[in-house]
Amino acid sequence: MAMRSHYCGLVTEALMGETVTLCGWVNRRRDHGGVIFVDLRDREGYVQVVCDPDRATTFAAAEGLRNEFCVQVKGLVRARPEGTTNDGLKSGKIEVLAHELKVLNPSVTPPFLLDDDNLSETTRLTHRVLDLRRPAMQKNMMTRYKVTMEARKFLDANGFIDIETPMLGKSTPEGARDYLVPSRVHDGAFYALPQSPQLYKQMLMVSGYDRYYQIVKCFRDEDLRADRQPEFTQIDIETSFLTEDEIRDMFEGMIRNVFRNVADIDLGVFPVMSYGDAMFKYGSDKPDLRVKLEFTELTEVMKRVEFKVFSGAANMVGGRVVALRVPGGGAAEGGLSRGDIDGYTEFVKIYGAKGLAYIKVNDWSLGREGLQSPIVKNLDDNALGEIIARTGARNGDLIFFGADKEKVVNDAIGALRVKIGHSPFGRKNGLFEDRWAPLWVVDFPMFEFDEDNQRWSAVHHPFTSPKDGHEDLMDTAPEKCLAKAYDMVLNGIEMGGGSVRIHREEVQSKVFRALKISAEDAQLKFGYLLDALQYGAPPHGGIAIGLDRLVMLMTGAESIRDVIAFPKTQRAQDLLTQAPSAVDEKQLRELHIRLRNPQPAA
Repeated sequence: MAMRSHYCGLVTEALMGETVTLCGWVNRRRDHGGVIFVDLRDREGYVQVVCDPDRATTFAAAEGLRNEFCVQVKGLVRARPEGTTNDGLKSGKIEVLAHELKVLNPSVTPPFLLDDDNLSETTRLTHRVLDLRRPAMQKNMMTRYKVTMEARKFLDANGFIDIETPMLGKSTPEGARDYLVPSRVHDGAFYALPQSPQLYKQMLMVSGYDRYYQIVKCFRDEDLRADRQPEFTQIDIETSFLTEDEIRDMFEGMIRNVFRNVADIDLGVFPVMSYGDAMFKYGSDKPDLRVKLEFTELTEVMKRVEFKVFSGAANMVGGRVVALRVPGGGAAEGGLSRGDIDGYTEFVKIYGAKGLAYIKVNDWSLGREGLQSPIVKNLDDNALGEIIARTGARNGDLIFFGADKEKVVNDAIGALRVKIGHSPFGRKNGLFEDRWAPLWVVDFPMFEFDEDNQRWSAVHHPFTSPKDGHEDLMDTAPEKCLAKAYDMVLNGIEMGGGSVRIHREEVQSKVFRALKISAEDAQLKFGYLLDALQYGAPPHGGIAIGLDRLVMLMTGAESIRDVIAFPKTQRAQDLLTQAPSAVDEKQLRELHIRLRNPQPAA
């Protein structure tokens, strides 16, 4: 006889009158006047099991049940009494009258109740095996599975083949730090875990496989936050003989398909925005378009004002001055308080801003007398008029300002824009639109200037193709050179990104020259790819979509840790297995490694 005939959560009125055999965990046991009710749980949900005293052996077994006991129940499916149905469950109209009950394995007292929504993350990650039993986590993991299956079905239908690439490869110290793996066989040599399969998938295009994909682990030894992990999963894709627009159209279709089939969400057609416009309007290359606030550019206006905070930034090389108008933010009733403004001032300092200037517009018909701010006295009437006119500010509005190096302004005021939009004030005043907001950001710069090393570095990676006609700019004006690169953004989160790759040696050489990578260094770091490109490499490009982020967005989880079965903490620790951990001296000797003990503090 089969151990189980049905999943608990799938027993419905369609099985009325039938005998079923169920296996699962005791979610809760309730004794109601001599009748024992057991909420039995498995990955598909709950079913109510009734144990009555008429069956003495079964009832005695039920009396000994406790939370998280693993049990088997054989019983009759019957209708719940009138008034006791639960429309929130698939099994909510029925119950199972237990004929037989067997404890497959008892449980010690769990460290927490599985329906406790106020657990600390440390507790959850330490007891992850139990945490993963919770219905919310089961739903997240099932959603993740469905997302990968929908992606695979789409890719298979479009001629993509799944090819595995190595986990042990060559270290190429560009971008984030590599995780290094010492070789026992080759004394003093190391493998690196892949930050992505980038070079391998390009070589697969040279090898003629035309369309490749892989749902693959990637590793980066970098500082962590809510949407980062030392190991994460990508839907990694590469194609040959497709243009930039064709690649974007195809994978927009894939993501729309995944959201529709898994979560019944229609993302609609993705708007397209240039990197330049995104930074100009929102200070971010992944703008959250649900927030209905935009920057107002004031750099030119502020070049001649006496207020040095503004004029100094406006006249510095790479400086910027912007305003952020907050409708209703200066209203006497329901506006932002002084405490709110002080809080936002501290917030922007996280991003390098020295402070946060503001003006409250009380009554512009009174001119400067109708404006309230410590900085009004430092600005002439013409500058104040330009600020009001350009921002479109009305009575009751509040205007914040950012004035500093462009990056500081973009980061600080861009983050402030999102914070205000998402705040209770922003939602109450219509500054946030509750919808799905997908976006393509395109035309990224090829290079950014590395102030620390005083040289240009690649914005994406050094194999990204420049826009047609921009090849010569790499030698003459790298700052003006745009790339065939594109990012997929959803609700202000970068969900994935990719580019058309360089497939011609002469263009690749120009990129290396712009990056100050010598021919010798290029050969040392990337020689195997450069050699492969000589054998009739096809035009190719691709994209990598962050599976963890995608599922996080779809489920509404606060962190990608909630959609990964066994994640690390923000300190890159696995609290369940206590990794990383020390290893014994014998293992170190076999790997030719000796630990350098830290010097005692002076």
